[in-house]
Amino acid sequence: MLRSPCFPSLDAMSPGSASDLNTLKLAVVGHQEWVTFLEVDELPSPGRICRASRNLDEPAGGGAVVAVQLARLTGQRVPFFTALGRDAIGKRSVERLWELGVEPVVAWRDKPSRRGISLVDPEGDRAITVIGERLTPIAEDNLGWERLTDFDGVFVSATDTGGLVHARRARVLTATPRLGLPVLQEASLRLDALIGSGMDPGEQIPENCLNPEPALRIATEGEAGGVLRPGGRFKAEPLPAPLQESYGCGDSFAAGVTAGLSAGWSVHDAVALGARCGAACATR
Repeated sequence: MLRSPCFPSLDAMSPGSASDLNTLKLAVVGHQEWVTFLEVDELPSPGRICRASRNLDEPAGGGAVVAVQLARLTGQRVPFFTALGRDAIGKRSVERLWELGVEPVVAWRDKPSRRGISLVDPEGDRAITVIGERLTPIAEDNLGWERLTDFDGVFVSATDTGGLVHARRARVLTATPRLGLPVLQEASLRLDALIGSGMDPGEQIPENCLNPEPALRIATEGEAGGVLRPGGRFKAEPLPAPLQESYGCGDSFAAGVTAGLSAGWSVHDAVALGARCGAACATR
């Protein structure tokens, strides 16, 4: 079983349990970027020099974060359908994803892999810069999409319309609004959950513009919890340790919700698991 300091214990999770998750077959379709995380004395401002006391390089971005969290939740190697550049970063990303319990299923591009820099100050505030084009897997990539027919759940962070249709082969399909309104509209399929930030303008999908509408919409609001439609407000989980930073919290939440729904848990229990995953991520 894969474990990590930023992964929450599932002891006493009710009515679901870790055993419900250990048998799941889950996958992710989406993007990643290789991110350099820097702990700085202060966030940069014009004319100032900030100093970093610690640094970490990891595969990140919505697709990669969800894939790693799902691997930790299930103890299973999670296929991650993605696209990477034919460069040193792409090769390094594949090696590290394998180490983290993920099976990279890669569409190789003759373009640079996307990179990023994330700065976090002592109070946990952060700033992120991404470098390069977001590379995404698409339906015409020969990735063995038919595998998804046998999967309990798939989360999608980035693909084209045909890729989303392929992902719908799974029993449960969840996605982020960052897929984009055109892709969601053109695919014209029912999502089991559309999970995004209620505070990020880039993740707002207006009501009544998707046909069919997602079975569940979730808009997260950080420490204020969030809103379920249908279902109303839900609370955030208290942090189990001091806040470090919020990078990946929303994606970790989405992973927990996806796993819970795929296991047949109620919406309430799936969201509770997501909230625990998000809270634990904030303390890593």
